[in-house]
Order: sequence, then structure tokens, then C-alpha cells
Amino acid sequence: MKPNIIFMISHDSGRMFSNYGYKVETPNFDYLAQQSVQFNNYFCSAPQCSPSRGSILTGKYPHNNGLMGLAHLGFAINSKTETLPKILTKNGYETTLVGLSHETINTPPKIEDRIFSSTTELGYENYIAVDGDRASKVATSVINYLSARDSQRPFYLNAGFFETHRDFDEYQPYADKRSEVKPFDFLKDTPKVRKDVGLFNGSLKVLDAAVGRIVNFIENSQYKNDTIIIFTTDHGVAFPGAKGTLKNSGLGTALLIGMPNSSQKNVQKDALLCNVDLMPTLLELTGITAPKDIDGKSFASLLKSDIDEGREEFFTELTWHDRYQPMRGIRTRKYSYVRNFADGPKIYVTVDAHLSLSGEEMRDECYIPNEPEELYDLQKDPLEKNNIINDENYFDIAEKLRKKVNTWMIETEDPLLKGDIKGVGSSRWEKEISEGRAYPGRKIFNESLNS
Repeated sequence: MKPNIIFMISHDSGRMFSNYGYKVETPNFDYLAQQSVQFNNYFCSAPQCSPSRGSILTGKYPHNNGLMGLAHLGFAINSKTETLPKILTKNGYETTLVGLSHETINTPPKIEDRIFSSTTELGYENYIAVDGDRASKVATSVINYLSARDSQRPFYLNAGFFETHRDFDEYQPYADKRSEVKPFDFLKDTPKVRKDVGLFNGSLKVLDAAVGRIVNFIENSQYKNDTIIIFTTDHGVAFPGAKGTLKNSGLGTALLIGMPNSSQKNVQKDALLCNVDLMPTLLELTGITAPKDIDGKSFASLLKSDIDEGREEFFTELTWHDRYQPMRGIRTRKYSYVRNFADGPKIYVTVDAHLSLSGEEMRDECYIPNEPEELYDLQKDPLEKNNIINDENYFDIAEKLRKKVNTWMIETEDPLLKGDIKGVGSSRWEKEISEGRAYPGRKIFNESLNS
């Protein structure tokens, strides 16, 4: 019998959970970690919602599957691309999407239609809409659905939560007090930042409670001994210096995988992994052959043994979010190399973070010009603040990583090689730029790849 899979994914949460060392009360995540393998060096391919989620669905980097920007702003997965739910459905799984999804496929939707998800076109047999996609309601829908089903087929259920996306005002009743908050290490420590982080923590607590309800239901149901429980998130938190950046704080994501009847529980692994690897891993766990043309590599062996070996490197990219800020890069355990293809701010900030309390406090640090290339020594500079691209001691490393990114772009026919990629930005930037509160941009740094 093939295993069931519960796949839970949150929004804009990074690794900000107590089981990852962040100061917040998330007891249900602590418990889930005790029942799971926790991956401490798991990253997304792109630090924004749709492209990252598209990589999970397809096992491909964004420019290889087409979803290079936000789904509701005109980007979609290429029509011929196989998705995880499509493959599972073809192989006998009952596939269901509950709540939030931010991926489209086939024809990009019209901007004015504001379509966030293609739902069943993504390959799911069933789609259960949840008003507002708030975690509590999603958890209730998941539990009701699983309680009522009488099929003997194995199931794959994707539960998508709105939390911890901005805005946070509705989470005021659950917020931490300013005096109890520890601001993220890439933010200033000011009263406004503390208030903002405290509200984020409130959203996180709501998410924690919902995940706890789903896990508790599975553990006390007929599904207990044959269900894989997965929790992950799409990218870093929606604060300046995280979401939208090719830094640890933007790309670092949580991943917990609990295998039924496994000795690999309450285990932490440090293997370097990318979320393009999750699709082939799940397919291997279900005995299904993965497509040959994907970028991901299965790490199923890490879930079945004491092995803790991962990648040597993975590629990173940003093209469109609510502004055009084309970047390509590569990340190893020791270094991160980034190439900027256009003038922009030193730290790209998404508009929701820009307009936040933390955004108000961080603009002076973020809105100075970027540089054509960036290189960081991750062991000496884990916060990636000191760009050493012009340090002669690192010239050989920079050249090696530069060549790898160039070769990758050429071999994968990255459309960025042909020039700017068209898209639509958020109208909210126009006012912010005109009134001098945001970085205006922009000029093209490099007309050709080899210049």
C-alpha cells in the first residue's frame, strides 16, 4: 500500500519557529519536530511566493518551468510541465488541494482577473476553497474532508495557509509584547520593529495551533500508521532583508518530514537541500519514477537512514515580484554568489514589507545602490553584509561561481539572456517612489552575459 501524504505549507515564514531556535512559543511545531526529520539547511530556489511554490510542484527552477513571477500578475507554469499532483493522480492517488495556492499553469491569467491559482488544472482531483485561507478554517476543512472520505486509494492532500503573510493587524490578540520580542538579526532593534515582529509572532501562533490540530487528528485516526506528514514554507519572512533577497534570510525555509513507523524521528539533519528536490523525494517515497527533465534530486535516503549528505550547491534566482529585479546566483555551504542584472536597491524589499513598521525603520539601510555582483563568505559573514566580490583573496572563488552561473543560464536557455522579461509591477510603488520613500532604479548593468 502506498503511503498517504499530508503536505502543509505556510506563507512568508522562513525558519522562524521555536524548533529552529527562534524565540517564540510554537509548541505544536516543537512536537512535530520530535516526530520528524528536521532539515536545517533546506532552501527555496526563489525568495518569493509563486516561483518558490512552482519549484516544489515541478522540481524545476522558476525559469525552467515558466513561473518566474507572481501567478496573479501574469506568470504561469508551462503547459507541458508535469506537476507533482498530476503525476500522483496518474498513479492512483486521490489528490486534493485545500486552501491557499499561488500557482497557475498553461495560459497566464489576465492581470485584471487577479487569478491566484489554477486549482484542479494543476493536477488536483479535488479543490476545497476556504474563505480567506486562514489557518484555523483550513485545518477544519482538512479534518472534515479526511473524516468523511471512504476511499481506499492513498491520498495526497496539500493544505495551504495564509499565515504568516501580511498584514498582521488581525493577530493583535495573539501578539507578543514588545518587551518579550527578539527582533530578527537582520533588523534594527526599535520599538516599531519590535511591535511588527510581535504581531508576526501572533500570526505564527495561530498557524501553530492549526498545524497542531491537523497533526493531532492524523495521530488519532486510521491514517496514523500509513501517512507521511510534511510541513514547509515558501520563503523568508516579509520583512526588509528577508523575503525577496537571495540571502539566507530570504531563501532559508523550514522542512519537517514525519515518516510513519520510522526510526528517523526527533532527528536534525544539516544536508544542503533545495526545494526543487522535494518533488522527486516524494515520488521516490511513493515508488513512482520522477520525470527525467527536472532539476531536483531525491533525498529520500536521508529519511530512511542516518545518512546526512546533500548537495554541493544549488542555483538561486529572482526575476519579478511586485517590481522587476532580475538576479541569478549560486549557493554552496561556504559561499553565496549573486549577479544583479539591473540597477536597484542594495536590499530589494517587497512592497508589503516596505509599507510596514519595519520597512519605515530600515529604508535608509536598504535603499542605496546595489552592485553588479555580490559574493559572501557564509562562514565568516552569515548575515551576508560584507560583499567581498572585489577582495583579491576571493577572486578565484568568484570566477569559479561566476562561470557556473553563466553556464547554467546558457545551458537552460534562461530567457533573461535575451533581455528584459516583461511583467507588471505593483501600482503601490508609484506613489512611494514619487514621494521619495523608495529606490527609483533602474538601468541595465550588463547588455550581454559575458560583458
